[in-house]
Amino acid sequence: MRHGKKFNHLGRKAAHRKAMLSNMATSLILHKRISTTLAKAKELKKYIEPLITRAKEDTTHNRRMAFSYLKNKEAIKGLFGEVIEKVGTRPGGYTRIVKTGYRLGDNAEMCIIELVDFNELMMKDAKPAKKTTRRSRRGSGKAKEETPAAEVPVAAPKDEPAADAPEASADENQDENTDNK
Repeated sequence: MRHGKKFNHLGRKAAHRKAMLSNMATSLILHKRISTTLAKAKELKKYIEPLITRAKEDTTHNRRMAFSYLKNKEAIKGLFGEVIEKVGTRPGGYTRIVKTGYRLGDNAEMCIIELVDFNELMMKDAKPAKKTTRRSRRGSGKAKEETPAAEVPVAAPKDEPAADAPEASADENQDENTDNK
């Protein structure tokens, strides 16, 4: 029975599980993205997100608490430095899990877990390139009123022959065609 089972034990004893999650969290902070199984990634997410929330307030106590979880000075510097600069304004949800398929050997579901604001590809997709204004199909009333009278074509009087009479050009085209034959 699974009474009171709150988390996945990952098939390991407590000390091994604690060490593994600590190492994975350190790697995630230093490299910003790691590839692992889906079950481990879900447990890592529960492990590291409270640490990032704690790191928002840079105090000696919070640094010591984070060090008790991570046990790596470089990871603490990265966590309280560049990681908090990027994700410090977020209210939560600092990591993203992207499924990548199944492992060949044992068919375990694999994924990539990454810190959200460090993926430049997704940051470019999230930003709109350029806002366009919405335009209606029909023209505005001002455009119709502003049309000057000089642009309106005026028909030639019927008494005077037009300079570009279409009949004359048609006769010339027939003469040219007969000469070519």
